[in-house]
Amino acid sequence: MATAELPKPASISWEGDSWKVLKSWPKTIQWDFGNSLREMQFGRPARLNVRPMQSIDQGVFELKDSDEKTWYRMVYLARIHNTIYILDCFEKDTAKTERKDLNTARTRLSVVRQRLQEQRRHEKLSSK
Repeated sequence: MATAELPKPASISWEGDSWKVLKSWPKTIQWDFGNSLREMQFGRPARLNVRPMQSIDQGVFELKDSDEKTWYRMVYLARIHNTIYILDCFEKDTAKTERKDLNTARTRLSVVRQRLQEQRRHEKLSSK
């Protein structure tokens, strides 16, 4: 009997210090985000709450989790060329996202988009 081929999971690109910040969070929170990312890598919905972050740009979303004292957030750029770009991870203790966190995500998004544009340009040149 032939087995169905599993889809290739999307890669994760950790921008800036996002990986380091995530690893500083409590293990249960890391586990929740890790499970959601794994689901997203296979094209399934995240297990955590997701909110579009149109204030940053289209295609940017926020994964949300919390414990009894802190709200944890991960801002990411949805899958592009089979990669999910984690732009920023941060903690917050008020409902409003701080301007510095929004600016960090915007800056990293700009860097990612520039890198993708350079890759496309390079691919065009190498295919000639």
